[in-house]
Amino acid sequence: MDRTYQRTFALLKPGVLQRRLVGTVLSRIEAKGLKIIGMKLLWLTREQCEVQYREHKGKYFYPPLLEYMTSGPVIALVLAGYDAIKTLRHLAGPTDPAQAPPGTIRGDYGSLTRYNIIHASDSQESAEREISLYFQEEELHDWEDGNAYWYGGTQ
Repeated sequence: MDRTYQRTFALLKPGVLQRRLVGTVLSRIEAKGLKIIGMKLLWLTREQCEVQYREHKGKYFYPPLLEYMTSGPVIALVLAGYDAIKTLRHLAGPTDPAQAPPGTIRGDYGSLTRYNIIHASDSQESAEREISLYFQEEELHDWEDGNAYWYGGTQ
């Protein structure tokens, strides 16, 4: 099986900070073998949210999504690892917490879709676009991971 080393983007939404789950969620991400190569605490503007969620404009949940995403700080993350996009999406679980199985972040900590706690890029194109919205290339540090052997590679 050929595995691809890649970067992906995650956004820990306001509910993660409001419920004091940052350490728990980061621990789950790291335990899965993804390494943090970029991290920022931000309070998003409406304009940033409109760019981030532009594909949802016009949908019934768009206005409440913008309201939620600007209600408190978020944590923007760039993660790296083998099959990082698929790995993070699997770890996050389905968007609807009621459909997310136990053991996933949304299954264990989510309650309402409207107050989803994590965003995870769904493709290489989305990851690249979203990373560039929040990070300059020089802010990313792909360090040598001493535990890489256990997660499928040498990076």
